[in-house]
Amino acid sequence: MNLVTPDAGLLFWMVVIFGIVFLLLWKFGFPIITSSLESRNKRIQKSLDDARDLEVKMQQWTADHARMLEEARKEQSAILREATDAKNRIVADAKVQAQEEADKILSKARTEIAAEKAAALADVRREVAVLGVQIAEKILRKELSDDDKRADFLDSMVEEVSRKTDSLS
Repeated sequence: MNLVTPDAGLLFWMVVIFGIVFLLLWKFGFPIITSSLESRNKRIQKSLDDARDLEVKMQQWTADHARMLEEARKEQSAILREATDAKNRIVADAKVQAQEEADKILSKARTEIAAEKAAALADVRREVAVLGVQIAEKILRKELSDDDKRADFLDSMVEEVSRKTDSLS
């Protein structure tokens, strides 16, 4: 029996066995492979959609943060102007009124200034946090080029963002 030039009987049985194996794969193997590829494709597409949604939300949060920061700065400026005006009135009234009255008004102005200073520091800290998140996002984009790592990371980030959103509310 020569394998390089097989006889007709061997060739016939090889074709029959190949046909049976091909039919079994066609009937049972290919649908499983196709369905698993389709489910993986859907999972990847869902992850990409979730990432786009997160990106849109982050842009909205950044815009909201900038707007709130601007409003806080305007309020701070108004309060500082009011505090300066109150201080000038206190100095003018101090000449006319008793020293005790002037001390009360000055302490009130100092309290307001301290509160606004604390608010301004909090706003600056929030801005630094946003910049840190943006830097981390750029680093993570470079580091998470693998689909499995990206999917795991997105799941953990969605949980963390939802926890932080709940704690801020």
